[in-house]
Amino acid sequence: MARTKEFDPDAVLQSALELFWRRGYEATSMADLVAHLGIGRASIYATYGNKHALYLKALDRYSEDRDPLLLRELSSTGPALPAVRTVVRRFAAEASSDDQRAKGCFVTNTAAELGAHDAAAARRVEASWDHIETLLHSALARARAQGELPADRDPRSLARMLLVLLQGLRVVGKASNDPGRAQDAAEQALSLLT
Repeated sequence: MARTKEFDPDAVLQSALELFWRRGYEATSMADLVAHLGIGRASIYATYGNKHALYLKALDRYSEDRDPLLLRELSSTGPALPAVRTVVRRFAAEASSDDQRAKGCFVTNTAAELGAHDAAAARRVEASWDHIETLLHSALARARAQGELPADRDPRSLARMLLVLLQGLRVVGKASNDPGRAQDAAEQALSLLT
């Protein structure tokens, strides 16, 4: 007869996400996971697989949690350009907040730490970036169709520029003590939309 799990796998995954997000993949050992999660090594392996599999599941969870907010913001009815501005300004504000500065963005952190040598992590990073770019492109195409964005502006190129800006804001915000740096960069990028 199979034993009943004595822990909530969903809560443990969330806890693992928080630890990996704060410390990174390489700096988090299995011993750290056992201590932080409060379950045995065998339970981690049986439920999630090895450390790498657990990390990827945590990365998937992070994207699942954040994607709906971005989708709501950029897919709302009415004028599209104010929604794009709101998203860019939110990313800049988050990059400057103490909580976000400490952790940064889990996807961006993964790109910097694992993207060059971990194909599975790199695929997830690309999928996340593709999703953000698609949402931005769609909103900017709507803005152009609605006359909010000049007809000579290319929504795809602008979406890519904003994606790179958003990821850059996360990196700079993690290391910079100057909140004006992120705010000024965001406002300069937004000025290209008029």
